[in-house]
Amino acid sequence: MGLISLLLDVLFPPKCVFCGEILPRKEGRICEKCKSELPYTGSHPSQKGDFFSVCVAPLYYEDEVRESLIRYKFGGAPGYGAVYGALLAECISGELEGRWDILTWVPLSAKRYKERGYDQAKLLTDAVGAKLGVKPISTLRKVKHIPKQATMGSPEKRRANISGAYIVSNREAVEGKRILLIDDIITSGSTLGECARMLRQSGAAEVVCAAVARSRD
Repeated sequence: MGLISLLLDVLFPPKCVFCGEILPRKEGRICEKCKSELPYTGSHPSQKGDFFSVCVAPLYYEDEVRESLIRYKFGGAPGYGAVYGALLAECISGELEGRWDILTWVPLSAKRYKERGYDQAKLLTDAVGAKLGVKPISTLRKVKHIPKQATMGSPEKRRANISGAYIVSNREAVEGKRILLIDDIITSGSTLGECARMLRQSGAAEVVCAAVARSRD
């Protein structure tokens, strides 16, 4: 280990992305306790939605997972994406093997990207692509800045809020292909459903989805 790495570990010791516990360098970014106690979806990793066949997720959106994802999205922690991406890639390999041709993501609006400084779904997708040996392709653009979905309440209000927010920016890449669409969280499924609707309208043969975490049924 070099001197610079040693100094960085002293000044900024690696911490578990879920509970924040300081870790030995060899442990990576998830502590042993979280590895064994996280709310894994286990034998129930998937849910269905409008315009997409299935969405798989390795974790439930609760407790430490919820707090960790909030830090990732709003707390300036883009480095979490690589950790989540490894979990997600393993889930995709187990649940969606052979079901997709193109890897893509749910993009941020330009306004939200400027505020945040990074697109959390793209970082996830890049990490998944690196693990699976696939280069992600940009297929969608968010053209309407809308209030946050989490503030909308009912599924009906969420669907109305998200309607018309996305367009397909790469129709040639989509047509006739089976799309794997990545996002960080799925709750009602309205955002993934709207993106899948636009992809299907542009000729996608099928859309399957994956997210880091999902709500319990």
